[in-house]
Amino acid sequence: MAEDYQKSKNQAIQEISKKIRLSFLIITLVIVTLFVVVLNHIYGSYSLSLAFLPDISVAMIVGIALFLSVVGLVFSIGISRQVLRIIHDYSSRLEKILNITRDLREEIYGDILLEKIMDYALAITSSQAGSILLLDGDSLVFKIAKGQKDQELIGTSLKKGTGICGWVADNAKPIRIIDAAQDKRFNPEVDSMTGYETKTILCVPLKTNSEVIGVLELLNREGGFPYRERDEEIIMYLAEQAAISIIKTKFYEDQKNYEIHLTEMLLEAIDFQIPEKRGHSRRVARYSNIIARGLNMSEAERKKLYLGSLLHDVGFLKINSDETFKKEEYTRHPVVGYEMIKPVNFYADIAPFILYHHERYDGYGYPAKLRGEDIPLEARIIAIAEAFDAMISHISYRIPVSFQEAVDELRQQAGAQFDQELVDIFVTNIEPQHIKV
Repeated sequence: MAEDYQKSKNQAIQEISKKIRLSFLIITLVIVTLFVVVLNHIYGSYSLSLAFLPDISVAMIVGIALFLSVVGLVFSIGISRQVLRIIHDYSSRLEKILNITRDLREEIYGDILLEKIMDYALAITSSQAGSILLLDGDSLVFKIAKGQKDQELIGTSLKKGTGICGWVADNAKPIRIIDAAQDKRFNPEVDSMTGYETKTILCVPLKTNSEVIGVLELLNREGGFPYRERDEEIIMYLAEQAAISIIKTKFYEDQKNYEIHLTEMLLEAIDFQIPEKRGHSRRVARYSNIIARGLNMSEAERKKLYLGSLLHDVGFLKINSDETFKKEEYTRHPVVGYEMIKPVNFYADIAPFILYHHERYDGYGYPAKLRGEDIPLEARIIAIAEAFDAMISHISYRIPVSFQEAVDELRQQAGAQFDQELVDIFVTNIEPQHIKV
């Protein structure tokens, strides 16, 4: 990546240097010519060395000087404009590359990332069609395609080593083809499938430092023009950035899948450990989300709150089920849950919500007796949601009350057990239809 970009930069610098040297040469030639003409006029009758030049009048000298000056100025302006164009083109390409790189690195969803890579590649090269194929074992699988009958290609695969894409994947090298039909490596099967006629091709590997993960193929540059070296350079840079981003999004999606499965397993274990509270965690998460929406929390904040709500009672998994509702054991579960969750990287942010969800706004809660806004916002939200569910649900240590009685109890405890502002938001937005078993 760095080498390709350095090469492009060096070419731009060399081109600019060449134009500047030409400009200096023209200016020098004009100055020397004027100098010789002036010398001939002044010393022409005395200097044998300039005898080859005819006598020139002052008017002719002025005319020649003016002509040469204009010629030199025109050439200099032309060359300056070319230099400025080169600098502008280079700056535009640099800005475009930086913006693309930033956009790709910030994208966390794999399908959206592939769409962006494809769109950028088509726009940069003015290509009519293109595709991204990723390696899956010994096959290259079409993950995205743009062009005629593109949807027919999605999910289909080619054997590694087949066609232009296979050659690029095997050799980890880019390739530019002016006439696909004349290239022995070209496989016409895809054209037969789509009815598309491939003429010119630019195909580059998607690779990291250690391996090729796929290929990016572009077809038929607009106007029938062949792909240029500069197209190859910039698409190679894009491909390397794309490969890094694809690996990153795959890791993110694998991690999210692992997180989802682990969370589900923990929830099932909690429900199994305490059958009386089955579904309690999911209901608490639902009620917490009502407050989060009322606070206009960001999507990222709401996701963390939702996860913290689901796992707020995870500490019960390490408490003997026969002693769950004994006060001394019950009050241990926030600390136990915190100690369980804190070492897990993708749960670390929600660990404080679990630890402090039984603190009271007036400072008489547990385990740390925090007061007011010293209690994390998410923990204060979970406290309200959990109390509400405990009051209206058939949990063994509580006699369920009506919806209105639960709301009245929250209002009564606002400012003491619960945060007054959060209670107001909850009771304003909660409706009987929000309650589900």
